[in-house]
Amino acid sequence: MRSCTMCALKEGHPGVTLDDEGVCNLCKLDIASDLLENFTYTNRVYEEFTAAGPNPHGDYDCLFMYSGGKDSTYMLDKFVNEYGKRVLSYTFDVPFESAHAAENIKLAQQKIDATFVLDSDDDNIKSMMREVFNRPAPKKPGKYLDEKLPCVSCRTFFVIRAILHAVRNNIPYIALCADPQQILTMESNVREIVRDFYQTFGRRFTSDLFRGEIEQILFAEDDELPKIVFPFIAMRYDYDPDRIVAELKAKGLYDSSPLETHCTLFPLLNYYSFKNWDCMFYKLNASSHKRSMARNKDFDRSTFSIKFPRAANIADIEERMKRVVLEIAEHRGDTAEHERELIDIFRQLDATEDGARFVAQSFLGMRTVAADMGIEL
Repeated sequence: MRSCTMCALKEGHPGVTLDDEGVCNLCKLDIASDLLENFTYTNRVYEEFTAAGPNPHGDYDCLFMYSGGKDSTYMLDKFVNEYGKRVLSYTFDVPFESAHAAENIKLAQQKIDATFVLDSDDDNIKSMMREVFNRPAPKKPGKYLDEKLPCVSCRTFFVIRAILHAVRNNIPYIALCADPQQILTMESNVREIVRDFYQTFGRRFTSDLFRGEIEQILFAEDDELPKIVFPFIAMRYDYDPDRIVAELKAKGLYDSSPLETHCTLFPLLNYYSFKNWDCMFYKLNASSHKRSMARNKDFDRSTFSIKFPRAANIADIEERMKRVVLEIAEHRGDTAEHERELIDIFRQLDATEDGARFVAQSFLGMRTVAADMGIEL
């Protein structure tokens, strides 16, 4: 199988095609028009939000989707303490949330003057994730981001829950702290988010998941629906996760590393990507790293969600992770060797010793999590 000569994405990667010279469509910016349209819209909504005064129809200016990760903690602090917004901090209690993310939420509740709301729906989100993971092998070649379908589906589920909460409480804006790279691959229109979910899961299953309440979004007037704001759209050129984490730790608002706040399904997300698309979960981020380095060897930071050091051998890391993940899924190999290998892999991705050990343990527990979720390996 051929790989892109610039970013090393394989020809079989969802949504990726190679030209005669071996350069993929992402490197050639074939999707640039779609990304530009999304960027233009999100930038316009952000400017509208920052210029808006207090919400005349309710007690809150925005519903802020708070996960306990570095990005949402950083912006929640700014919204309240710098921007002076009246914030309803909305956290969907994902049943597979990292314990470290939950600890960060407790720190924020103690130090940030916002109204904190905790929402949950364990049975339905587990039912949806079980349906995604247990689907038959997808048809090739697939569409862009198909390798992240479980993650995208989970995020969309609680975004829709947040939309419904905002509608009930007359909140005009929803703040979603995707990093600058994620923003360009996420739907930003509320009605389209709901419509896409229907297309992915079907009308009957979708209605069951949201008890029929979701249909009102499709038929509501535009001015009755909240708009989604991506706060990091304004700092896309100087977004620096290392600085964000350092500032949060100095304020006592963050007590972990980014890898430690991943959900407990992170190993299963890698299993899904390897099994169906022969790539690790972060392959698009890794290709972004290689693409930026190929264009500018002096560029200091080339991906957002996770850091890929200059010296990291991405191809080697991916192959080693694939072997370990599939062996764990198939209940083969030596557990102690798996742990040593995983710790070394995540240390190469700049995780601390404790962070690498924490993530390695989550991979070793993958079969237990799958059994609890009813996911077939």
